[in-house]
Amino acid sequence: MAISPCTLLIATVPLALAHLYPGSQAPLANPELSINGIPYSTRAHWIRKANEALQDVLDTPCPFAAFGTAIVNHTSAGGLGDLVCIGANTNRVTGNPTLHGEMAAIQNCTTILTDPTGSYNLTANEALTAFTSLSLYTNAESCPMCASAIRWAGFKEYIYGTSIDTLIEKGWGQIRISSLEVLRQSFDLGTMTRLAGEVLTNETDPLFAWQYDPGYVCPEGCGRVKGACVVEK
Repeated sequence: MAISPCTLLIATVPLALAHLYPGSQAPLANPELSINGIPYSTRAHWIRKANEALQDVLDTPCPFAAFGTAIVNHTSAGGLGDLVCIGANTNRVTGNPTLHGEMAAIQNCTTILTDPTGSYNLTANEALTAFTSLSLYTNAESCPMCASAIRWAGFKEYIYGTSIDTLIEKGWGQIRISSLEVLRQSFDLGTMTRLAGEVLTNETDPLFAWQYDPGYVCPEGCGRVKGACVVEK
């Protein structure tokens, strides 16, 4: 299915208008609400797909850096939308410290969109435009590097699960700049991105709870060996 540019509904705003931008990013956590005409059940489906990307890419039930991403086209009428690509944190596989799940997914999407033998077969310029019609789902709030990449790409929507604050509570080292702040400071860019956070946290939070807590139960299929969760044999 071809990806066409579409009108963006909610914009990032200058600091002078910051009072119009919600201070909380939890509206989609309410199952009764729809955002941009898309119901919560559809949002939950794609957050689960971001979780599944971990197994699809890393092939282990207990990946240490369990950060997964799915990039979706919602521009077609009705239905769940179309998956364009996935990504997962591959720092420990590639040795590249910048390949967080979001960065890997954007790279994968670029390859898929511009593949001359693929279903999209876009030019480089067409691919750049296509990102403004896509939605990025990630199972944890993006670090400032990834949130900035999301804004540079011009995604129509950015939806995340576990918050940076929760990651910090679970022992993860983080750069303490929220995605909301990145979006607030990106008003000079020519695109706009809708932000919605803390979606399906009852399923995403446990993915980040066992790594630094030796008393926390390991994911299914894994057991503790010298304090670490490893695949059971």
